[in-house]
Amino acid sequence: MTKNKNALIFLLVGFLYLFCPLVLSAQQKARQSRPNIIFVLTDDLGWRDLGVYGSTFDETPNLDKLASEGMLFTDAYASCNVCSPSRSSIMTGQYPVHTGITDWITGRQSGGPMPYDKLLPPAFAFQMDSSEVTIAQSLKNAGYATFFAGKWHLGLTERYWPEQEGFDVNKGGWAAGNPKAYGMGGYFSPYHNPRLSDGPKGEFLTDRLTNEAISFIKEKTSKGLPFFVDISFYAVHQPIEAKQEYITKFKEKAHHLGLDTMQQFVKDAAWMKDESGFQERIVQANPVYAALLYSVDENVGRILKLLKQLGIEKNTIIVFSSDNGGLSTSEGSPTSNYPLRYGKGWNYEGGIRVPLIIKWPGVTKGGSISDFPVVNTDFYPTFLQMAGMPLMPEQHKDGVSLAPLLEGKKSIDQPAIYWHYPHYSNQGGGPGAAIRENNWKLVQFYEDNHVELYNLRADIEERRDLSYTLPGRTADMLHLLNLWKKQAGAKMPAINPYYNPDYKELMKKNNESMRQYLSHYDTLFSKEIYDPNVSKDLRDQYNRLYHNKN
Repeated sequence: MTKNKNALIFLLVGFLYLFCPLVLSAQQKARQSRPNIIFVLTDDLGWRDLGVYGSTFDETPNLDKLASEGMLFTDAYASCNVCSPSRSSIMTGQYPVHTGITDWITGRQSGGPMPYDKLLPPAFAFQMDSSEVTIAQSLKNAGYATFFAGKWHLGLTERYWPEQEGFDVNKGGWAAGNPKAYGMGGYFSPYHNPRLSDGPKGEFLTDRLTNEAISFIKEKTSKGLPFFVDISFYAVHQPIEAKQEYITKFKEKAHHLGLDTMQQFVKDAAWMKDESGFQERIVQANPVYAALLYSVDENVGRILKLLKQLGIEKNTIIVFSSDNGGLSTSEGSPTSNYPLRYGKGWNYEGGIRVPLIIKWPGVTKGGSISDFPVVNTDFYPTFLQMAGMPLMPEQHKDGVSLAPLLEGKKSIDQPAIYWHYPHYSNQGGGPGAAIRENNWKLVQFYEDNHVELYNLRADIEERRDLSYTLPGRTADMLHLLNLWKKQAGAKMPAINPYYNPDYKELMKKNNESMRQYLSHYDTLFSKEIYDPNVSKDLRDQYNRLYHNKN
């Protein structure tokens, strides 16, 4: 009996010795058969900034080539007109109204109510809820190696940063919304980033983030592991900085085209008049911005080249997009979204329509174009389906898989797309909402609750308001929008008890005095020559305007 038992054990060990390597090899092949996913997100990139989207000044040859190998979406949207809410939607598959992050963290009014704003925006979350299962966590649970590089802006403290949200590796993602958010750093090393060590002096941030991604891809490919790489470039967010050789290139181009002497800005809207900080750019001719974008394109090209070198090009999906529309109405207005209206911070098309290119080798026909409206909440279920994983409708409840479109279908069962932004943006936009259903779009403004209706197929510029000529359609769409807000539990702004309608006018009248006051502050208040009679009026103006002392 003992001999038989020993013989059985011997045979079992021999079996395992012979066949375990085959089993492990099969498991490894199964892992390798799952597609890698590379998601490239830019910051504040406008819908028309790429050559393939119609730019004749900016140059994006690698992204244009990517579009020729995949699908370009003409009607893709961000879920919000500013960054943090949109990024929370990508991570969760939910609208900002559900993630609770309805403004950029920490928002324009984090210091208190502004006396020139009619409404008080509601409180909002400064991080994603810990119960959310991010797309990174879902893919990680399925055996994907996960990597994040770049801008995060979804939590003020470490417990809410990428490594706590499903990413194995985090290079550069932290509280900051731009590379110089706290007065230090920028696009050139030293970065002063707690999640990215400083490189050699003069190292460029976009290059460095790509270097980190390349190292990760090489490592995981050598181990036969599928990977999800999220490269969230800080570019092209302010500060607008770039490599000098590229700036020179585009300065020469602007001069050659006569753009450097052309009128590039307009002040055609009532809200812009006499407001020194606001102007809408209508011509793409900013050489520094073009140079910054050129580096983004260059680094996308490096990634594409790497995939070929490693022999994984045919098993790697690439998705490229932006977190919101281009910055075109304030802070230097570095780009133009024309013919789209306005830009970042607005619920008009310029603020929410974004570029989207998806290459799914073996599935998507190269050079294909979809004009079906989609939104970035759709990424979550799309990535799951691409990876051969079951959908999680309770998690990505506001997203629909784009796989059928990528497979060649003309449409999907997509409900209307909704926006709710109950805040004041830095770019001139105010509290409001919007809905797009088929070709129709309704925009609602919370200050006075007026609405505007547009047929986007006939009027992509949103200049012909049809709300008065089509009252029935207007009422139907407003009903849908209000019903959605009610069901979603949308938090609404309240009346601002500190509102002073004369406040902005006072600021305008005192602009020159204020400039004098601020420029001569040290002189006026130095102990040596301080004269209270000279400075009293200016000091009073300063107190009224900046400390709410009337």
